[in-house]
Amino acid sequence: MIEKGGMLYEGKAKKIFLTEKEDEVIQYFKDDATAFNAEKRGTIHEKGVVNNKISTRLFQELADSGIPSHFIQQINDREMLARRVQIILVEVVVRNRATGSIITRLGLEEGMLIAPPLVEFFYKDDSLGDPLITEDHIRLLKLATPSQVTELRNQALKINEVLLPFFLKRGMMLVDFKLEFGLWNGQIILADEISPDTCRFWDVQTGERMDKDRFRKDLGRIEETYQEVLKRVCTPLN
Repeated sequence: MIEKGGMLYEGKAKKIFLTEKEDEVIQYFKDDATAFNAEKRGTIHEKGVVNNKISTRLFQELADSGIPSHFIQQINDREMLARRVQIILVEVVVRNRATGSIITRLGLEEGMLIAPPLVEFFYKDDSLGDPLITEDHIRLLKLATPSQVTELRNQALKINEVLLPFFLKRGMMLVDFKLEFGLWNGQIILADEISPDTCRFWDVQTGERMDKDRFRKDLGRIEETYQEVLKRVCTPLN
């Protein structure tokens, strides 16, 4: 039995609780949904359950490929046990196709293939709107060392190499995704979650969006789509 302690932190999508072990925490997934730097708020029924199960499956898949993360085990439908990390305040985005903010910034065509994949860094600061930053900005703000930035980029691209075929086998195109990393015993490891909240998926056959863009853009069928992603990710392939 894992003893849950006091709440250490509450974010937009999760709560973090202490445990009896100093170096372990419980990550609780909420149903709250936000978009546009929390200007749009709502609730997606059972989103926390879905994202916890999907993240669990994907962290396990990545571990099988030698990619370390904070994940230890799933506790229940909404909670996972995780290593307590010091979050690096740099969000790492990998783009395989053009959509979202990069279209506005660069005038690219929606859905344009980006090959090789593009890696972008964003400053994890809600008060500033999580702005796009360069490696020089990261050095200026002392968010990470140059060698750590290289490690973030390399890990993100390796994760992309694992997840692209994983989703393709399940009829899903991994368009782009956001990762967060943390320091654990001096090592950079993957943290946070991997889910329809942090990734963009398009159905290979129909092009239908299968992620939080359905909430952002008021496309409807939000809960049903999250459940479909869960089904595809967690159902064993024949």
